[in-house]
Amino acid sequence: MNYTESIDWLYGTQTFGIKLGLENPRTLLSALAIDPDDPGPAILHVAGTNGKGSVCAVTERILRDAGIKTGLFTSPHLVTYRERIRVNGTMISEETAAEGLSELRGRTYLCENHPTFFELSLALAMGHFVRERCEVVILETGMGGRLDATNAIWSDLSVITSIGLDHQQWLGETIREIAAEKAGILKGGVPVIIGDLHPEAREVVGRRALALGIPCVEAHPLPDDWETGLKGSHQRENAAIAVEAACRLEGERLTEEGIRRSVATVQWPGRFQQIDDSLYLDGAHNPAAAEVLRRTWEEQCGDARAHLVFGAVASKDVAGVFRALLPILASVSFIPVRSERRLTVEEMKTFLCEAGGGAVPQDEFESLPDAVAKARARGGKTLVAGSLFLVGEALGHFLGERFEVSLQ
Repeated sequence: MNYTESIDWLYGTQTFGIKLGLENPRTLLSALAIDPDDPGPAILHVAGTNGKGSVCAVTERILRDAGIKTGLFTSPHLVTYRERIRVNGTMISEETAAEGLSELRGRTYLCENHPTFFELSLALAMGHFVRERCEVVILETGMGGRLDATNAIWSDLSVITSIGLDHQQWLGETIREIAAEKAGILKGGVPVIIGDLHPEAREVVGRRALALGIPCVEAHPLPDDWETGLKGSHQRENAAIAVEAACRLEGERLTEEGIRRSVATVQWPGRFQQIDDSLYLDGAHNPAAAEVLRRTWEEQCGDARAHLVFGAVASKDVAGVFRALLPILASVSFIPVRSERRLTVEEMKTFLCEAGGGAVPQDEFESLPDAVAKARARGGKTLVAGSLFLVGEALGHFLGERFEVSLQ
């Protein structure tokens, strides 16, 4: 298969849905001659409701800048699938992805149930990282922990960034239930670094760590005079977690000066990303992330109100997102995202009204460029947010790159 054919086949596996479990990934890794219990590179395993991608990005940049060969596996992608798999910051090539997926397609018969999109992506990534002789691999969980495919691989260090209400249909309805799932990445003999967790989540994670007899470490705050390349006060906490993780993995090869420079220069697309003086993109897709977005907007833009271009998918607390964002909204332009799970404009309008925003001026569009153009014509500042799918489409448009639709 060429790249287009292999990606079409991979996206076709999304019809199998989300199946939590560890047997398929272990089977696929073993078929690639990778021992899940001893994969070769040092493994950093990162879970959490929000902040996972930023922590992964900062950690990877610190290690890479120190001359350590890194592998980075994240999801979802914004513009192209290849973003999910990087070696030393470089995306997997189309040729390598096609070869790897062709090989995996020939091994799916080994699995009792057909492997999912995410399971195949993880196997593709690990095969690439091992062939490239990465020294440290950073794995971001998909959404859970205990039964997330990434948990099939033994890790050298665990991180839990935050725990909030998201993916309740799979992880549980309460903070405690979700925390128990996230804490499932903890392993005997493997320390865990935690962020500023909700008190109930902290208790669940702490008890799990105590039962395993492993250190549960809170990251040291960044020095006040350190700058961060990622905007927002919450990114200082994410950077602090990343610094702690990098130092525990490869402390002898790092310097304070190098770490500080990496933290100040790292970028991670779609996280309060400024395109120009009046246009911002952010993938806030749950209430906790929207609260952070609002605070960051107020920190960076002061009293300016946002002309919001918004799209979202089903299964999210969209009313909660709107409640968080209402104080900064000047108007809302609705657009359906390019996903089979998209909400209709009418559904999104209903959620805005439920949140108390019925009086906010509203428009609806089928085209993202039209929606952004109309929002910008109102004057002031424009914010594209609500779904990473929408942010990815916007990035593809503004960067002139082909946007690859994905359900994951």
